[in-house]
Amino acid sequence: MAKTVFQKNQRVWVESVGCWATVDKIVPIWAKGFDEPVRVTYDVGLGREFQANELKAEDKTDLQTADDGANWRILRARNKWQQESDCAHHPYPGTYPVVVTDIQDWGGWRTPGAEYDRDPHKMEYQARLIASAPRLQAIAREVLALVADSPEDAPPALSALAQKINVIERYLQEAPTAAPSGGAQD
Repeated sequence: MAKTVFQKNQRVWVESVGCWATVDKIVPIWAKGFDEPVRVTYDVGLGREFQANELKAEDKTDLQTADDGANWRILRARNKWQQESDCAHHPYPGTYPVVVTDIQDWGGWRTPGAEYDRDPHKMEYQARLIASAPRLQAIAREVLALVADSPEDAPPALSALAQKINVIERYLQEAPTAAPSGGAQD
């Protein structure tokens, strides 16, 4: 008898088409005299149903890069839109924070100049928070491991924290899907 390999809303690689898709519907194929489906196909919205051997599950490591967060840091960029004398109230006059997430100072987070000028202390805090995120995540994962090692011995407060951490971890691992077309316009 056939068993389902993929779940609804799971992201899969469609080998024959060469693209990623999301399982829209699981289609069991029944035969008379059998208690279970004899075959299961998957509708991924590409015009036909696919068998499990034509699909490949997304590997969770695909979502994570080899970057463990060790390269996340704050650089100071020169403020091109204001003179140092015009921004003496900034924590670091003449510069603004840029969080980079790559060894070669690429990628990351930047703030628009007008927003930085409006509340520079808030932007500095956000930069420090973003740069610290990988280390905070490592601590959260240690809490998860601690609770998982002995769940019956974990204090209720720690178990509640572990549940909250699990929710956030699942959110971080989710791959966003495209918005349905033909709906309301923004």
